[in-house]
Amino acid sequence: MSKSPKLSLWRERLASPLTWHYAGFAILLLLTIGLMVRLGMDWAATDTHSTDVLAAKQMQLKALRLETLPLHGLGKRVQKTRAKLLAFYQDRIPHSYSAISSRIDQLGVASGVRLSRVQYTQGPPGATLTEIRMEAGISGSYPDIMHFINSLERDKTFFLIRAMSLTGERSGQVNLRLLVSTWLRPADAVASGLPRTPAESQTPAATSTAGQEDQ
Repeated sequence: MSKSPKLSLWRERLASPLTWHYAGFAILLLLTIGLMVRLGMDWAATDTHSTDVLAAKQMQLKALRLETLPLHGLGKRVQKTRAKLLAFYQDRIPHSYSAISSRIDQLGVASGVRLSRVQYTQGPPGATLTEIRMEAGISGSYPDIMHFINSLERDKTFFLIRAMSLTGERSGQVNLRLLVSTWLRPADAVASGLPRTPAESQTPAATSTAGQEDQ
């Protein structure tokens, strides 16, 4: 009994090295395709993770920039502040007690008011400035007194009105007790020889006679 021609042909093909070469090539091609698909999936996952990490880092960097924004140009702002402070000391802080008293006298004459029972004292010495207090009775018409007060507040010498109290009014004349502060450099305050501000002189109603000058 003879073998089938088709069966013989298949056996010949299976025995052929070319057939096995094609089969091996096909298997390698499938493995390559599978590896490429897996690599593509891993690459996509890695790229997504990297994008998330990059976005997180960018957010952190932006937050740090916002936090440090007030510090930008801090050195220049400090220099400007120091320059302004130095100019303030030079222009508005008097250099002696006599400069303070003479200026207040000038403002009083220009306003038409009368100053009486004037008392000057100095507070505890500070690191850069020492407070000088002037307590006085002011008498005159209401417009003249207001003119004097406005002149104190607007004067180039730095005067700070701390308190005022009405002590009487008669025949159109108003009497006030006024408490004003200005400042001297500590060395200038010591040179002035003014007495220390007593505790009871913290209000306009004080009656201390330290440093009293009647005008």
